Amino acid sequence: MENIDEYYMELAIREARKAMEQEEVPIGAVIVLDHKVISSAHNLREITQKATTHAELLAIEKACEEIGSWRLENSTLYVTLEPCPMCSGAILLSRIKRVVYGAKDPKAGCAGTLMNLLQDSRFNHQSEVENGVLEDECGELLRTFFRNLRQKKKAQKTEMMGNGLNTIN
Repeated sequence: MENIDEYYMELAIREARKAMEQEEVPIGAVIVLDHKVISSAHNLREITQKATTHAELLAIEKACEEIGSWRLENSTLYVTLEPCPMCSGAILLSRIKRVVYGAKDPKAGCAGTLMNLLQDSRFNHQSEVENGVLEDECGELLRTFFRNLRQKKKAQKTEMMGNGLNTIN
């Protein structure tokens, strides 16, 4: 199962790279049903300026359209970063059977890091969770993105100071 998981995670990483090319946080998602990719997506939050345009939610929406049902039973979601609370809720409500993610999210991870919404028995659905698939590659995309963002902001600040915009009258 691991080689199959790595194959589909590579596809999610490709989606994450698309996000990075658009100056979005590089998170990608792929949904697979019966060994077939039924949807893929990447973050679009900066472009759309909508809090809900996370890769997982966009992939879930496309998958539902593809199969003509809100129930994604027997499907697997591959995502490069551990799902947040909002995405975890959508995963449960769409009945995704299995979630495979790469990097853990220490700030918002709800598939085992901060909490585990996906396997909470109080809900009427639980998802199987597999973590750490191509974790280094997924994590490096995020580290590179945020390092570049910090450098860009630092350069802009330095440029503003050099243009005399930081003078006190």
